[in-house]
Amino acid sequence: MGFQIKQLRWLYISLSILSLCLAITITPSRASLPVPTTSTLNVSASTSQPTNWLEQGRNLYHLGRFAEAVTIWQTAAQQYHTQGDRQGEALSLSYLSLTQQELNQWQAAQQSIEQSLKLLQTSIPSADAILWAQALNTQANLQLHTGKAETALESWQKAQKFYEQAGDTMGSLGSQINQAQALQTLGFYRRSKQQLEVLTQKLGAMPDSEVKVSGLRSLGLALQIIGDSGKSQQILEQSLAIARQISAQPQLSSILIALGQTAVDLQDPEAALDYFEQAQLLTTNPSDRLQARLAQFKLFLNYDKLEFANPLAPQLLQQLRELTPSHTSLYAAINFVATLNHQSNREQILPLKDLAQLMAVTVKSAQQIQDTQAEAHALNQWGKLYQRTQQLSEAQELTQKSLNIARQLQANDIIAQSAWQVGQLYKQQSDRSKAITAYTEAVNALKALRGDLVAINPDVQFSFRTSVEPVYRELVDLLLENQPSQAELIQARELIESLQIAELDNFFREACLDKTQQIDRVDPTATVIYPIILPDRLTVILSKAGQPLRSYVTHKSQAEIEQTLDNFLVALNPVSDSKDRDRLSQQIYGWLIRPESADRAFIDTKTLVFVLDGRLRNIPIAALFDGKQYLIEKYAVALSPGLQLMATRSQNHISAIVGGISQSRAGFSALPAVESEVKQISKAVSSRMLLNQEFTSQALAERVKSSSAGIIHLATHGQFSSRLEDTFLLTWDGQVNVKELSELLKNRGSDPSKAIELLVLSACDTAAGDDRAVLGLAGLAVKSGARSTIATLWPVKDRAAAMLMTRFYDQLRQPKITKAEALRQAQISLIRQTDFHEPFFWSGFVLIGNWI
Repeated sequence: MGFQIKQLRWLYISLSILSLCLAITITPSRASLPVPTTSTLNVSASTSQPTNWLEQGRNLYHLGRFAEAVTIWQTAAQQYHTQGDRQGEALSLSYLSLTQQELNQWQAAQQSIEQSLKLLQTSIPSADAILWAQALNTQANLQLHTGKAETALESWQKAQKFYEQAGDTMGSLGSQINQAQALQTLGFYRRSKQQLEVLTQKLGAMPDSEVKVSGLRSLGLALQIIGDSGKSQQILEQSLAIARQISAQPQLSSILIALGQTAVDLQDPEAALDYFEQAQLLTTNPSDRLQARLAQFKLFLNYDKLEFANPLAPQLLQQLRELTPSHTSLYAAINFVATLNHQSNREQILPLKDLAQLMAVTVKSAQQIQDTQAEAHALNQWGKLYQRTQQLSEAQELTQKSLNIARQLQANDIIAQSAWQVGQLYKQQSDRSKAITAYTEAVNALKALRGDLVAINPDVQFSFRTSVEPVYRELVDLLLENQPSQAELIQARELIESLQIAELDNFFREACLDKTQQIDRVDPTATVIYPIILPDRLTVILSKAGQPLRSYVTHKSQAEIEQTLDNFLVALNPVSDSKDRDRLSQQIYGWLIRPESADRAFIDTKTLVFVLDGRLRNIPIAALFDGKQYLIEKYAVALSPGLQLMATRSQNHISAIVGGISQSRAGFSALPAVESEVKQISKAVSSRMLLNQEFTSQALAERVKSSSAGIIHLATHGQFSSRLEDTFLLTWDGQVNVKELSELLKNRGSDPSKAIELLVLSACDTAAGDDRAVLGLAGLAVKSGARSTIATLWPVKDRAAAMLMTRFYDQLRQPKITKAEALRQAQISLIRQTDFHEPFFWSGFVLIGNWI
């Protein structure tokens, strides 16, 4: 079937905003360790009962009936203890801890694994290596999910040694894959990549076997989780080819489902559909068949293919009704209803009463198997069904129940969703005060998730665009209704800043910015401007040190505002009509600047700092026109990703590392003016130069590490995108992705006095047609640890770039000049003294971060 490719609306799990790093857990259901027998654990024939319990526990775990598995393994541990069998007890406790982690019982899980390790250390000096490996793997999994990535890394390294000692290849590979993910969590992206590359080579050299198939599949999943979808696809395809070659039938469907999800990430719906269909045909496992059909159903809905979704829906509903209650079946039902709840045309597909009945049964089943989290999720989706049909009292009752359970569990992921829903219900009933309270609880829960690895269940979709961003925006909208008070303005400003940080976390799939300096306390001559695009208006909040916040409102629809911004971007092209450009520029100036100027709000202001929202981030603020002058001719302009700001340090001596590529390389065109730019800058400031063949990622890393230069200037191709994998910089030896680049630039250790003062990227551009591409630019600016970043919003003619950068450095050497003022003077010189006076040539250069 042919899909029309459109902007992807797949609800993928936002790993970063939740600071979640999923480990490959070597679980009882797929562990290398066999069910204990008399030979492995010296269990006598008379003690077969606890051995049977262990086997029962593993079966229950495999079925997703975790509460029952906990009870069985607790009993087994007690029985082994009574019989004096310390190995059996240690193994039971290790399995018990894994299952408690599945139920988010972190304290109990900690006690169980500590007890298991203590037994191995004190009571069983000659314990099998495999027992140690299993227990250390369980401990590391717990450590990672409770925010202790460094100790998790150490535990997995120890586990790996024990697995190797026991001759368990799969266990060793799993531990190494987990180590790579722990390295990612710690910010060591290059080390992580190297580790995964070594594993790829190791697996490639192994003879074809089921172990190799499993290893490649686990590696592919790990790459998918950390955002390398292209590499993930390659590895999973290798796994699939070998599985087919050696007829490893049971593994085929899970590999095909993983490949389908990767194709979804790569925005290739046709390939995704093909993989899901193959998985459905080849599997002998009913659970995999259901997962494949659910993924297929969601794909149809997300691409508005109702002619395919409609006949599938009743079949899925029937299948879900017939499932035995288990962790897997509960979340399959919850996800099915959640998918339909996201569709505006849900009623056309299935009747409300059928979906409500399914959630009612799911709630009862969750209570039956004591899966309290699933119960809270099901209540939330059930409430949402009633909310959509305006049955507000029923919706309120169910959602409040979900919220109460979530509070007891301290499950911030569910609190965020249910409190948001409660807030929406109060808003629909015009109870603004209670709505604000509920929304605030939802936002606080989202913030708590940011730095807390609370193991968000990957079975429940948690998308930034649909489940996080709207919570912030709807609360801001409520706070800024009518005449907001100072307290409401302060809260709205803080929310917009938090949203900016949350977007960056989401982009990097991890928490990436720590609070530093208050933006409006850095410079008394700066005014901070927060334009906020709301559905029916544009509100601008103004912040100046020592003064109350002010706000200004323009009543325009979001669609009209965004259309004007898009038209302005198009009109910036030099071949466009300059009158059209000036008209649009003045219109935007009227929204953002004119009301404040009329109010004399910019008295004593030298720098305007913009915390831009949404589509505004793509436009060059410096080029706004008042009818006589550009904004840059009146004020220095800087951008900030929010309230947090790296403190600057005074530099008496300016030194730089200057690198670039002027020749055509890796399919990218030549940049002939780069050579003169690099050489001129090297003359203007004390510097070390890396040009063309010398400009490799390794050479740059070594220079950054060994030099104390405050400026890194890179004149090379690069691209910023809202997709992590499409944001990169070109070096002579290939593309360096944004995560690796940020780690490379932080290569001076944690000493803040050695941080990069200024990062300049003079030949990069933002991804065409990507309305959130500037996220990549802001992301690198923040993540590199550089106090300030200068980059371009679009590819600028390289002669104009060379001229502007040379003049910028000439200005920067002047005493007591800020970076923002140096850039301003360089831009003014292009406007007034060169042929490059059109905004296209100079306004694409933006300064992000500390402008001093």
